[in-house]
Amino acid sequence: MNKRIILTASFFGAVAVLLGAFGAHGLKSLIDAPSLEIWQKGVDYQFYHTFALLYLSTFARYRNKLINIAYFCFTFGIILFSGSLYLLATRSILNLSFINLIGPVTPIGGLLFVLGWIMLFFAAVKDK
Repeated sequence: MNKRIILTASFFGAVAVLLGAFGAHGLKSLIDAPSLEIWQKGVDYQFYHTFALLYLSTFARYRNKLINIAYFCFTFGIILFSGSLYLLATRSILNLSFINLIGPVTPIGGLLFVLGWIMLFFAAVKDK
């Protein structure tokens, strides 16, 4: 197992739990219901891809280039996809002018997720 991948997954998992709890308890009275749904979507996808990273760590013993690409895609996908959703969900309370321009970042993160899954698929095909 790859220590770097497990450490990254552990970090993202802990942050997802904290952000999920914060959304359920701390943000409930601060943002509207649609914004809470956006926040929760970010938490959900962060968890999905944290689990993907953990699974990816089982392949890492082969030092496969595809695993490294998948790691990069899942990691930066979480940052871009979930991170942009967190910012978009809280734009009404953050009052940061650039947040309205961040919408196009979300699909880039989603594309990285898809590429990560494709790399995992090919790594599994390549695995003996």
